Amino acid sequence: MADPSTYRPAPGAIPTSPGVYKFRDAHGRVIYVGKAKSLRPRLSSYFQDLAGLHPRTATMVTTAASVEWTVVATEVEALQLEYSWIKEFDPRFNVKYRDDKSYPELAVTLNEEYPRVQVMRGAHKKGVRYFGPYGHAWAIRETVDLLLRVFPVRTCSNGVFKRARQVGRPCLLGYIGKCAAPCVGKVSADEHRALAEDFCDFMAGRTGNYLRRLEEQMQEAAEELEYEKAARLRDDIGALKRAMEKNAIVLADATDADLLAVAEDELEAAVQIFHVRGGRVRGQRGWVTDKVEDVDTAGLVEHALQQLYGGAGADERNESVPREVLVPALPEPAAPVRDWLSGLRGSQVDLRIPQRGDKKDLMATVQRNAQQALALHKTKRASDLTTRSRALQEIADALELDSVPLRIECYDISHLQGEDVVASMVVFEDGLARKSEYRRFQIKGFAGQDDVRSMHEVISRRFRRYLQEREQTGEWAVPEEPDEDQPADGPRTEDGRPKRFAYPPQLLVVDGGQPQVAAARRALDELGIDDVALCGLAKRLEEVWLPGEDDPVVLPRSSEGLYLLQRVRDEAHRFAIGYQRSKRSKRLTAGELDSVPGLGETRRRALLKHFGSLKKLRAATVDEICEVPGIGRRTAETVAAALSSRTPAAPAVNTATGEIIEDGVDEAAEPVAAAPQTAPSQETP
Repeated sequence: MADPSTYRPAPGAIPTSPGVYKFRDAHGRVIYVGKAKSLRPRLSSYFQDLAGLHPRTATMVTTAASVEWTVVATEVEALQLEYSWIKEFDPRFNVKYRDDKSYPELAVTLNEEYPRVQVMRGAHKKGVRYFGPYGHAWAIRETVDLLLRVFPVRTCSNGVFKRARQVGRPCLLGYIGKCAAPCVGKVSADEHRALAEDFCDFMAGRTGNYLRRLEEQMQEAAEELEYEKAARLRDDIGALKRAMEKNAIVLADATDADLLAVAEDELEAAVQIFHVRGGRVRGQRGWVTDKVEDVDTAGLVEHALQQLYGGAGADERNESVPREVLVPALPEPAAPVRDWLSGLRGSQVDLRIPQRGDKKDLMATVQRNAQQALALHKTKRASDLTTRSRALQEIADALELDSVPLRIECYDISHLQGEDVVASMVVFEDGLARKSEYRRFQIKGFAGQDDVRSMHEVISRRFRRYLQEREQTGEWAVPEEPDEDQPADGPRTEDGRPKRFAYPPQLLVVDGGQPQVAAARRALDELGIDDVALCGLAKRLEEVWLPGEDDPVVLPRSSEGLYLLQRVRDEAHRFAIGYQRSKRSKRLTAGELDSVPGLGETRRRALLKHFGSLKKLRAATVDEICEVPGIGRRTAETVAAALSSRTPAAPAVNTATGEIIEDGVDEAAEPVAAAPQTAPSQETP
């Protein structure tokens, strides 16, 4: 525990300008990011008597070892910089909202030549219009099914679309009138895009003008005695009205607003957002967070607004930020947040607390949803936290550790008959996988199959990097033997991005028995590290081996601690196997074009696609190679010279059927090796 007075800035050194500040721990990792209208009084408040600080704030300042700040011109710039730093450094003491589930959204892929309507989850993509999120995917599909009658936009996958173009026959939706069938040329690309844009306008709430236009067309058709056309337009109007009725009208027509409510207790908070467009609730989403910093409702609202609107792409910000944002408490101060939202939208945004009427009633509904979400989350997490805590405590008791291992690292070696030997390192913190800390290694010290020697090399390389980090603070000396694949200035960049080997584990787990454990212990002893607990988990009987012990530690089969160790070991095995397979695949698919100077992956693919096979490319002239887009004459001459100087490889043989495979029959497929492939089950972890 650090004393805040040891790193307190000198009096008068802190400016009074607006700015953003970062607290770092002894390892240089950013643990808290904050902003202030005036940096001097805000930072000075952290260095008062610890008894006067909130317990969470006191924990943060005693964990930190340094503080730094950046001065900005305005409070809006401070808000933007604070959000970008929180996203970049992922500080442990900042409030970070996480989705309590993955919400489906209706997406229109306007970035494609023939836009497609589909249900999507996850991160937004550039050039795609999104509507929602919605509570259930079936609700989206019912609405889309009604709208396709009026806006027959394609909904098929790219594979189905390509197949229909090849055979010249549309799918079933094209026959029943729910797709304009651009795949077979019934409409042009421009006409189909116009349909997709009308679909987007309708989903965005601009329904009144479109319905009136359809009604006028229906009346004109009836007056001209085109009764079939009038009946079709009548049915289209009915379908659109039924689609509109699926979203209940809650506010006055043409009202665009987002309503945000917060339910909280001393430890956690839940946020619920209702998206109202055109007076109707078009979407709903929710987040939960641990209150790791001393923050009130107004602070939670500010963090939620940053999370909600800060991640939107530049092309969708105008639509993501509505004219009104209704909240239970205004951030302090509110003007910078309001200006920031207005800048994202491109016009004035009204950020306020609803006081009366329908908007206040709807806010009460959102608040009830937030309270229910918090109660449900606490019910789920109570069981999960209890199980993880019990597992960590059982591991500590079985291995006789001084404290529970909050950070566990596990290592595994993988190869295929001595080829492509690699290793993996996975990290679990507080019983949960921390995938951003995962690392993978290529075995460089020797060639061939030797799991024990490989484990010694990997542990040595990992902890040599750790010692380099400690050496920067003067606490440890770096071993004289350098790590050839690690820069001398340590594995972390100067700005403190959290992606390096700076943290030691409380428990190191190796996949294997006594030999692997002994190799890892020897590596730690050679580096002088004696404060990291070590064990190995053998697959045969799930025994836990400790260094220097003749008998293993046997945990009960029903033990939560054993389940956690198995989960860590299996994750290391999965990560290592994936890396080993990717390396093997690259090695097997390497071809004659890979070594041609100046020829990258894109132009290699273009050449093979143009000629169809390597055999035909080898027979082509320089002028014929120049016809490929992106290939100049000098490159064509280099390719022709490289291929002509090499003897064509012997034809590949399918060992399962004995069939001779023509050169380049399927350039996208993995080449068939001369020897039979070993079954995946024989891969050595």
